Amino acid sequence: MKVSRIALGLALGKLALELAGLRRRTKLTGATAVVCGASRGLGRAIVLELARRGVTKIGICARTEADLDVFGAELVAKGVQVVAQRCDLSKSDEVEKFIAEVTSQLGPIDVLVTNAATISVGPIAAWTKGDFEEAHANIFRAILNPILEVAPAMRARRSGTIAMITSIGARVGVPHLAPYCSAKFATMGLAESIRPELAVDGVNVLTAVPGLMRTGSTKHAQFKGDHDLEYAWFGASAILPVLSIDADRAARRIVSGIARGDVEVAFTPEARVAPIVRTVMPRLWAEMMTLVARFLPRSPIASTTATERRDGVTIADESSSPVVEAVRKASEPFAEKHAQN
Repeated sequence: MKVSRIALGLALGKLALELAGLRRRTKLTGATAVVCGASRGLGRAIVLELARRGVTKIGICARTEADLDVFGAELVAKGVQVVAQRCDLSKSDEVEKFIAEVTSQLGPIDVLVTNAATISVGPIAAWTKGDFEEAHANIFRAILNPILEVAPAMRARRSGTIAMITSIGARVGVPHLAPYCSAKFATMGLAESIRPELAVDGVNVLTAVPGLMRTGSTKHAQFKGDHDLEYAWFGASAILPVLSIDADRAARRIVSGIARGDVEVAFTPEARVAPIVRTVMPRLWAEMMTLVARFLPRSPIASTTATERRDGVTIADESSSPVVEAVRKASEPFAEKHAQN
């Protein structure tokens, strides 16, 4: 019995070493990377971390050209060769032009980071079919289109890494985030479907699964229902100590995962624990989320503004709520740090 246990241990150890050897590590020094949604927040932090780790050629895109110009100049000052281009990632023709420009000026792409996403917050009673379609376009298609453009060349070279920034909302459904979670679940399904096929051709697919992050992005989120209360709970949760993580730390973990050849990195306690509880004890998870939903704002049915969508900046500027003002002030340092203003 003892001999068989030793043999089993040796066999498992050998298997672990062989699997470790299959990791598709990425040499970052001198590499060429593309980061989508790079002008602010986590995308910006990832670009800066890639540059710090020796990536010398970076293509960046976002929807706002002015932000890209400023950030591009900052990167050039750091010695990085940059292609910065305005691009709506939900439109395949714009993505095709952007990737072609990057490849033409910087050469073959070694790392693609699909990061762009929008987030909408509110109760199910306030959502329309169009809200879900828009979330699918701005989240799922914004990730799918760059992958479809970059993957063929990576497969032909039999090397490359695609890092897909997902969310805890890609693993578990969260009340008042239905459109966002629906689209994020689709991105996770895409990642897990293409990973084995691309691995056959030497391309690694990494999924980053962050939980709450302190990026100051509440001002760019969209809100429906009771706008003040939705802004307050969402904004407050995004800056919770212990449970949330600063975007710079998140970027370091993601880039380290790319370099190591990881297939998934998850960080913050809720991002690690919630999927396990959901899988092992689905009934308990459902009851917990029901309890959460009871404490979240109900849609003001009699109000004609319940289905009106407002961004965080508008709510913070127009609200007279002291809670909204407190959340705005607490979020402001993170917004300034991560170029969300």
